[in-house]
Amino acid sequence: MNDSKFPKLINYQALKQQLEDEADSAENPSATDIDRENDALSFDQDRTDKKTGLQGSRLRSYAFAVLTRKEYSKAELIEKLALYAESRDEVITLVDELAAQHYQSDQRVAEIMLSSQKRKGKGPNRIKMALKTKKIDSGLIAEELKETDWVLQAYELKVRKYGTEVTKDPKIKAKQIRFLMYRGFEMDAIIKAISRKEDD
Repeated sequence: MNDSKFPKLINYQALKQQLEDEADSAENPSATDIDRENDALSFDQDRTDKKTGLQGSRLRSYAFAVLTRKEYSKAELIEKLALYAESRDEVITLVDELAAQHYQSDQRVAEIMLSSQKRKGKGPNRIKMALKTKKIDSGLIAEELKETDWVLQAYELKVRKYGTEVTKDPKIKAKQIRFLMYRGFEMDAIIKAISRKEDD
């Protein structure tokens, strides 16, 4: 094969020299390279320092936008707004103001939760626990909790899961008790519910 027709595609000597030069400059960076790195670092630092959050009317508008989509407890709303706000104190003041004007209401959130949890077959203990996680005082719906027929609620749930038959088998009885306890019902309501006959 004639070398003139097939010139070398890669100049290995030149490539080797280039790699050695790059290795040297990585081990001994020039002043210019160091300056460039420092400039990049300071630029990144400036960007994080200048990161601004919402405040004033923009924060207020965002709070309204959040509340139009979903009801939030006071504690939840503070946490949500604080993620984007310039000042946590401003958020707390704003949320207090929104609560005073009834745009935000823990009472409404508690009532919505009570209704939703009852539909899902949850008992009073689970409902109180759900309210606690949202930092809502269960006293806000104390009257509704008291007025609810928890025996009927537990009975309907038991019927959906196990049917109307009142079992005498202690193992099945224990299973039903555990199921209703897990759902948040009190023992008194559970015993009445699993002993209740269809025509009672």
